[in-house]
Amino acid sequence: MPDLLTPPDTRPYLLEQVDDAAVVQLYADGFHALPLGEKVLVWHLYQAALAGRDIYYDQRYRHNLAMRAILEAVLTHPDGIPEDVLAEITRYTKLFWLNTGPYNNLTARKFVLRLAPRTLADAVARAAANGAALPLQPGESAEDMVARFAPMFFDPAFEPMVTHKTPGGGRDILEASANNLYDGVTMADFEGFTERHPLNSRLVKREGRLVEEVYRVGGRYHDQIVRIIGHLRDAAAVAPSGLRAALEALVRLYETGSEADRAAFDIAWVENHDTTVDTMNGFIEVYMDARGIKGSWEGIVYYTNPEKTGKIRTLAAHAQWFEDHMPIDPRFRKPVVQGVTAMAIEVVVEVGDSGPVTPIGVNLPNDQRIREQYGSKSVTLSNVLEAYDRSQPESFRHEFTWDDAEAERARDWAPFASELTTEIHEVLGHGSGRMADGVTAQPQELLKEQYSALEETRADLVALYFVADPYLATLGLVPADEQATIVRAEYEAYARNALVQLRRVREGNSIEEDHMRNRQAIVHWLMANTRAIERRLRDGKTYYVVVDTRAFHEGVAGLLREVQRMKSEGDYEAAKVFFERYGVHFDPVLRDEVVARVDRLKLPSYTGFVMPRLEPVRNEAGAIVDVAISYPCDLARQMLEYRGQSL
Repeated sequence: MPDLLTPPDTRPYLLEQVDDAAVVQLYADGFHALPLGEKVLVWHLYQAALAGRDIYYDQRYRHNLAMRAILEAVLTHPDGIPEDVLAEITRYTKLFWLNTGPYNNLTARKFVLRLAPRTLADAVARAAANGAALPLQPGESAEDMVARFAPMFFDPAFEPMVTHKTPGGGRDILEASANNLYDGVTMADFEGFTERHPLNSRLVKREGRLVEEVYRVGGRYHDQIVRIIGHLRDAAAVAPSGLRAALEALVRLYETGSEADRAAFDIAWVENHDTTVDTMNGFIEVYMDARGIKGSWEGIVYYTNPEKTGKIRTLAAHAQWFEDHMPIDPRFRKPVVQGVTAMAIEVVVEVGDSGPVTPIGVNLPNDQRIREQYGSKSVTLSNVLEAYDRSQPESFRHEFTWDDAEAERARDWAPFASELTTEIHEVLGHGSGRMADGVTAQPQELLKEQYSALEETRADLVALYFVADPYLATLGLVPADEQATIVRAEYEAYARNALVQLRRVREGNSIEEDHMRNRQAIVHWLMANTRAIERRLRDGKTYYVVVDTRAFHEGVAGLLREVQRMKSEGDYEAAKVFFERYGVHFDPVLRDEVVARVDRLKLPSYTGFVMPRLEPVRNEAGAIVDVAISYPCDLARQMLEYRGQSL
C-alpha cells in the first residue's frame, strides 16, 4: 500500500511522448549521501560507460553512426530549415536516439523518416552551409550522400528487421537480420566451424572462409576499448579490493578478448559481494543475435539502495529452500545453491544495450557453468521501477481492467507485486536449475534462437509460482493477510500485459522480442490448457480476465516443469513448437483493437529514460573534491552532450 505519510514527489517524470514512446527522467536519490571516494569511483565508471556507447550503435546497424551524424548535424545547425521539416527530423531523431538506430527496441521493426528524400537533402545542404560536418565520402555532395542513405531513412522494406528469428519462407535468420553481428554469414556456414570467441566477436565471411573479428585491443572497436580501459583503470585505482579485482579482470578481457579471460572476469565479478558501487560493462546480453550467442555491448553504473535491499537479500539467503521446492523434476534442481547475491540498486547511467530503454532487473553472469559452480548476482533497478510507476497515466490501468475491483487492486498492489516478482524472477528464476547430467554444452548452443525467450519464460514462471507461496509471508516479504490479494493483482497484471503489449507491434502478425514472446506464450498456454483466464468482450472491447487464481498457479507449476526440462535437456524442437504455437503469432484484428484503444487515450507503448548527469567538482590543484549530480529533463540535450555537442 502507498505510504500516506510520505510527501508527494512533485519532480517531473514524464517529459514528453514521441509517437508511442514515453520519455521519462530517471532520478538517483541517495547519490548526494555517498562518501566522496564512492562518488569518485562512480564518476570513473560513468566515464567508462559513456566511452563505449558507440560500440552498440555500430553493432545494432552498420549505418547507425553515419545516420546519427547526419541527423545531429541538422539539429545543431538548423538556421533556414523550414519549421515543419525540422519538427519531423527532430521526431525521427528522438526515436533514433531512444532505440539506438532506426529499429524499434521491442518489435525489431524499422521506422522511417516521414519526408521526401529531396526535402531531407535540402535540409542537410542547409546544415552544411551553416557549418555542419557531414559523413561524406571523397568527392561526394550532400545530395549524393542523402541519396546513398535514402534506403536506410525512407524505405521500410529495405533491411526491415534488426533481428528476425522467424522470417518464414525458408529464409535464413542471419540474412534476414539487419544487425551488424555478422557479415555474409548464414546458419549453414556453421557446419564444422567452432567459434573461439562466441560472445565478443563479429563473424564475417571472407573469400569463402569464416573470420572472427574479436572485440579487443588491436581488434574491432580498438579505439573505444582503449578509452574504456583508461577509465576502468582510473576506477580500479580508487575501488575496494573486490571490485578492483573484477575491474582488473575486465581490463584483461578487453585486452585479450579470450574466452579464458571472459570466464575469469565473470567469476571475479560474481565473487565481488560487498561493494556499494558496481558496474556492468562489456558484451553481455544476447537478445539482439538471432542465434542467441553474440553479446551486445552495454554499460551500467549503479550503487546499492540499502533501504530496499533487505527484501531481495532475504530471497537470496533462502535460495536453497526455493530451489528444493521448485515444481520441477528433481534431476534438474541444484543440490547445492552457490553464491547467490542480490541487491536493489539506484542506476546512475545506462547506455548501449541497456539504455535509454532499460531493463528493470538483471541476473548475471549468463554462463550456465559459472552460475552452477560460482553463483550469480541479481539486481532490481529500484529507481527505474519507481520512474515507470510515477510516469504511468492512471488511464492506463483503467482501460484494460475488467471491473472496478481489478482496477483498485492494480492501483493498490500492482507496483508492490511487480517489484516482488521482478526480484523473484532475477534471484530465484535465472539463478535456479541445472543442466541434465551428461549435457556439457551451454544451453545457448543447444536452444539457439529459442534460448533467450525460453530462459525468460522459465524465470517468469518461477516468479509467478512462488509469489503465491506462504513461505514469502513467513519470511516477512508479504503481509500474510494480503497475500491472496497481491497474488491476484499480479496474475491479473500478467494476463493484461499479454493483451496490452500488442500495442507495440503495429505491423505484421508476429512477435520477435524475447520478453514479449515469453509473456504471450505463458498467458496463451494458460488460456489453452487451464480455466485460469477467460477472454471476454464488452462494448466491443477485449479483456483478459483471471477467473481462477488456483488454476493459474497450478498451470504455472505444470508449465514450469516442462520448460525447465526443455532447458536442462536442450530440447530445441520442443521449445520451437512451444513458441510457434503460443508465443510468436497473434491475431492482427485484436492488435488493431488494442492499438486503437491506446491511441485514443494517447498511452505510450514503451519508455526511454533520460539519465542523471554527473560532473566532477575540482579544487585549484585539479583534484576532485565532489561529484555533482543533476537531471537534464531533456532527451535531445543529453544525447547531444554525450557527443560533445549542444543545441
